Formats: sequence, structure tokens, C-alpha cells
Amino acid sequence: MKSSSPRRWDTEQLPEGEEKVAAVRDMFDAIAPKYDRLNRIISLRLDVRWRKRAIRDLSLPAGSTVLDLASGTGDMCIDLAKAGLRPMSMDLSFGMLAADRSGAPLVQTDILRLPVPDGAVDGVTCGFALRNLLDLGDFFTELARVVRPGGRIALLDVSTPPNRVLRFGNDIYFGKIVPKIGAALSDGAAYAYLPKSVAYLPNPAELRSMLRSAGFGDASHDQLTGGLTQLMVATRDA
Repeated sequence: MKSSSPRRWDTEQLPEGEEKVAAVRDMFDAIAPKYDRLNRIISLRLDVRWRKRAIRDLSLPAGSTVLDLASGTGDMCIDLAKAGLRPMSMDLSFGMLAADRSGAPLVQTDILRLPVPDGAVDGVTCGFALRNLLDLGDFFTELARVVRPGGRIALLDVSTPPNRVLRFGNDIYFGKIVPKIGAALSDGAAYAYLPKSVAYLPNPAELRSMLRSAGFGDASHDQLTGGLTQLMVATRDA
């Protein structure tokens, strides 16, 4: 029987505006139960290395309070706690938070409108979610609001390798193979959407410029693993 409510993310065109917000929330609710397992398989466990690099470059002292935004099932929060930091898990998807096993405090919220006072936290992490947000400029401004002067942010997301050979292989793997893995083990449409969603991201120079304009004057950008992933790190201006 055909569903009267087709899945919002099961479409050839990438959704925009509020339709994108709803599609992202519903999609992550749907894939939450198998999300961790698929991440390990698809990234060949490189996601573990990338998170550790982000936390290392966050460079905050033990005991610092860190919001992990779009926290998923809590992988980053687990690693933050192991590093001696005090994480709080925030995500739009109730399904993801329900699957969280980090033990960190949980908040379901739109991370463009954080329920946090000005300058209340020492740092923010966000892993592989920038491309799913409605407005990156608003997000960076919100980070500048909640992070104290001198606080730090570390933001991970997918990227496009600058090397032509790596880029070709990446396109084949994420464009053709990953959706098949997703279809076999979880949701094929979701794992077809996720590789395409890199198109939402501005180029590295524009990302740095947006962060600096928001109040992170020393924003830096690094390509990891040949450009499969990008990491942006910055300090909140005094």
C-alpha cells in the first residue's frame, strides 16, 4: 500500500527552506537505530579519527563545558567526556537523542536557536551537520552568542577532495556504493541524500569568511584525509 505521506528526503532535488528542516529531522529519526553501525562501515572507521582530531584542536582545558550540536547518537559526547570535558548533547531529531548512549545531558532543539544564555559555554563541537542547516550564517552568529570570549569551536563536515583522482574515487564511492550499503542495511534514500547534500556547503574561503564575520577572527580550515573531510576551528573574539 502506498504511503499517503511520502518521505521528504526521497527526492531527486535537494529540499530547500523549511522543507529541508523537516526532511532532515524526519530522515535522522528514521535512520537513528542503525546510524552508528553505518557510520563505521561507510567511513571505514575514519570518523573515529576525525572526531579525535576535532577535540584535540578544540584545545580546551579539562572541565570545560562543551555543547555538541547535531549530536546524533552521542559519539562526539563520549569522546569529549574521555578528554575530560563536560559535554551536552543537542539535536533536532528525537530519534537520534533516544538512541544516545553517551550519558550526557540531552536537549532536543533547533540548533539555530539554542536555549542557552549569552556567553554561557566554553566551546562547541558539531560533526557532519553543517550541510543540513537552513542558514549557516545564522548558525555561526548563534555560536558567537553562546560561546564565551576566548572559547573555542571545532566543526567537522564532509568535503570534496581537491585531487582529481581522489575526487573521482570519492564520487564513485559516495555517489554509487554508499547508497547501496544504506539500502541493504538501513534506508537507501537517506544514504543517497547524504552524499548529495555536500552541495549545500560553501567553499572553504567563504566558510572562513563567514566565521570571521560572526566573531571568530582566527578561524582556520583544514582538509583531512586528502579532503574527504574538512575541519574548521576558531576562537571567540574577546
